[in-house]
Amino acid sequence: MTVLVTVATKHQSTLEIGQAIGRALAERGIPADVVPAEEIDAVTPYEAVIIGSGVYAGNWLAPARDLIARCAMQLRERPVWLFSSGPMGDPLLPAGEPAGVATLKELIRPRGHQVFPGRLDSGDLGLGEKIIIKAVRAPYGDYRDWPAVEAWAAEIAAALRTPAAPAQPSAVPA
Repeated sequence: MTVLVTVATKHQSTLEIGQAIGRALAERGIPADVVPAEEIDAVTPYEAVIIGSGVYAGNWLAPARDLIARCAMQLRERPVWLFSSGPMGDPLLPAGEPAGVATLKELIRPRGHQVFPGRLDSGDLGLGEKIIIKAVRAPYGDYRDWPAVEAWAAEIAAALRTPAAPAQPSAVPA
């Protein structure tokens, strides 16, 4: 079984989370390819898929949303997990699920969605982004929780190693 870990990232922080997930799966005997979302045309070569996106202005990035829209039928046929990267500060803000993720979940019915804290480095940002960050008072820093990323990947690895229960026959009236 090979798992696709695909991410949409703007400043590489989400890619680094995807790479950590791929390493954690591989350490548990599950090979994983980590590939940017914009490079994926189809998910059919993979038995399971993990899709992540950085969250900007409360929304997933277009390459991840487009991948889900383009491959929705294929994604519904295999185990899929989603993750978002973005909340900052203490407490982490914004709280909750990013806008639009509920719609993506309805479309492909993933086994789960995890929100991980992100990283905001002023050296990565352009002038326009810095103005927005200042306006919304987002704090700079690396808030990523590597033990939480590792634990989530371990849960996925365990789920993938557990065989799916056979479908129960429906009761036939006598």
